[in-house]
Amino acid sequence: MRMLMTVELPTAHFNVAVKDGTAGRKLERILEQLRPEAVYFTEQDGRRSAIMIVNLENPAQIPALAEPWFLTFNAEVRFSIAMTPDELRRSELDALGREWS
Repeated sequence: MRMLMTVELPTAHFNVAVKDGTAGRKLERILEQLRPEAVYFTEQDGRRSAIMIVNLENPAQIPALAEPWFLTFNAEVRFSIAMTPDELRRSELDALGREWS
């Protein structure tokens, strides 16, 4: 199942890694291990953030994806289901609307 994984990096904790020169290496190590389909760095609500597309075969993989961020940067991590337009079409949304209207 494709998931949108959002990571918010706390400013003070991440600043320490930036100042001591380890932020880049730590980010690379996490991304090499997680191997997301895509990753974008941005800001959300004024905080450094990363948005990734990850593919899960089962929910038991969630700790392996989240813990490196928690333990390395004291980050907040959220997962949301992500569907392609084709996947949404296959959900039979129109039939569900008729059934529940």
